[in-house]
Formats: sequence, structure tokens, C-alpha cells
Amino acid sequence: MQLLNTPPTKPEGSIFTRHTARAIVLNGNDILLLFTERYDDYTLPGGGVDENEAIEAALLRELQEETGVKSITHCSAFGRFEEVRAWYKDDFDYVHIVSDCYVCEICGEFDKPQMEHYEIANGMRPVWVNIDDAIAHNKQTLAQSEKKGLSIQREIFLLEKIKTAFL
Repeated sequence: MQLLNTPPTKPEGSIFTRHTARAIVLNGNDILLLFTERYDDYTLPGGGVDENEAIEAALLRELQEETGVKSITHCSAFGRFEEVRAWYKDDFDYVHIVSDCYVCEICGEFDKPQMEHYEIANGMRPVWVNIDDAIAHNKQTLAQSEKKGLSIQREIFLLEKIKTAFL
């Protein structure tokens, strides 16, 4: 898997590593994303890989939970994005997030998403959106919003890489 960004410098202090799987699902110039009202941003569907869980299983689980996608018909590695940021819990100083991104073809059938409580509370919902519109929206949120999430810079970077590679 190719590294999409420069590996982060790890700071002094205790670091927790969180491995994630993120799905890239395209339909022409549209991309399946999650819009989160709380942060007013678009993100790739995906999330944490559980201990002893295969990354492909985690990818399908997260895609089903967050978007309701019934099945993935084909999946191929796109790249890895790594970041280090301050951790908000008392057990570690920093989190090292390793995001493995995969281009997925889906069957096109959807069930109702089965999001976690905090995702529902944050107003998260799956949407098909033009990739240029998603990039522009996230850039505007980054520049102007006080409620932006911590992941928005990663998402802008990844969406631009996806656009360059596929559209």
C-alpha cells in the first residue's frame, strides 16, 4: 500500500495507535460520503479496525454500519494516510491514526445505516455528493467554521488525491 502523505513525526509522550479502514465509493463524479452536521463536513465512511479483525472485514462492517451498503463486490488498496494528534483522554498524550483507504465497488443496494449513538447525536448521515462540491465545502468549513472537526484536513487531502487519481 502506498503512503499518501509524509509520515508524521512522533512527539515525546505516550502514543496510542488507532488503525482504521476507509472506503472510497465512486459513481461518476459523485462519491459516497458521510455528512456530519455537528462539524459541517464530509468524511469518507470507515472507522476503527478491532483487535484480531481483518481489515477487509472492518471495512465492510464500517461501510454497512455507516451507509447501509449491503455488500462490496470488489475492493482494491488506494493508499495509507498517517497522522498524529493530541489525544483527548487521560490514558495517552497522543493518538497515531493509520488510515488504510480502499476503492470499493458496491452492489448498489442499501439497508438502513446502523450508526453508533455518538454518530447519530452528531447528525451523521450518508450522502452521494459531487467530489468537487465536497472539497469546496470542506475547505470553506476549514476556513470559516469554529465547529470544524479534527479530521477535516485529512479529508480534504484524501478527497483531492482521489479526484486526481480517478476523475
